[in-house]
Amino acid sequence: MNIYKAKDNRYDAATYRRCGRSGLLLPPISLGLWHNFGSVDVFENYSQIAFTAFDRGVTHFDLANNYGPVYGSAEENFGRILKKGLGRYRDELVISTKAGYDMWPGPYGNWGSRKYLMASLDQSLKRMGLEYVDIFYSHRPDPETPLEETMGALADIVRQGKALYVGISNYNAEQTKRALALLREERVPCLIHQARYSMFDRWTEPELLPLLEQEGVGMIAFSPLAQGMLTDKYLQGIPENSRAARTTGHLQASRITPEVVQQIRQLHEIALGRGQTLAEMALAWLLRDKRVTSVLVGASSVNQLLDNLKALDNLNFTAEELEGIEKIIMNYE
Repeated sequence: MNIYKAKDNRYDAATYRRCGRSGLLLPPISLGLWHNFGSVDVFENYSQIAFTAFDRGVTHFDLANNYGPVYGSAEENFGRILKKGLGRYRDELVISTKAGYDMWPGPYGNWGSRKYLMASLDQSLKRMGLEYVDIFYSHRPDPETPLEETMGALADIVRQGKALYVGISNYNAEQTKRALALLREERVPCLIHQARYSMFDRWTEPELLPLLEQEGVGMIAFSPLAQGMLTDKYLQGIPENSRAARTTGHLQASRITPEVVQQIRQLHEIALGRGQTLAEMALAWLLRDKRVTSVLVGASSVNQLLDNLKALDNLNFTAEELEGIEKIIMNYE
């Protein structure tokens, strides 16, 4: 794995990793704006998170067209952050966005058609006040649109100068293999694949990760803390203010079973032995794999961001630690 550590003090906290066989380096921890940057959130809080992230070496900021709530508001607010001062460092930033999920009413505001992808990116650029993004993703495969159309649109977006690189997200191994081949034919290689990956969600390991390594494509993991399950929050069950306590959302209370709580406690004990929190260890566990270019973390406060960045202080695992972790998580369902 090729790594780079910049001399500028701003970057001392992060060791950069090459994204597949490309020329692009990414920080091992990137900031995702899925939550906490929407219209319902406080500008001073999330702007401070973004500036602190950059000051600590997090150069990559990941968005999508419908991040919020409301749809589009995360991009609008990130545009405000750029205008507030972060934009002066544009050439030191990697900014990504995506299209593929529901964005606007009617038949042209969803999935993977050429019309939707191109219109969505134009809107995203306007919201952020940018001429281009560094990475533009097809956010999910479209079962009705020919993959040739979706990948052709991505290639043309690069040719138009609206994105420097393209990626795919939520594609399985078979879909990924076809997408990579089509982009190769277009002479616009796929830079990166963004996939859900954590100790509790390892679907990428049998086929996708080996394929990405073989093809020289980077991988960035989202939901690395399994929607918060891989933190200290659920050591005693489900607290009232947690995601699992809500009636809506991706993490439902039914998933926090007594058996899962026991596994979380066992992993917590291993983390304590390493001098880490469970969240720090969960991030480090992903980053121990050289095929993982970066992991995406969200943050609702500066302190939470700084806590996550502490994972970089210890990325090494003993054979005994890995064996113990494997025994615990192999029982997770």
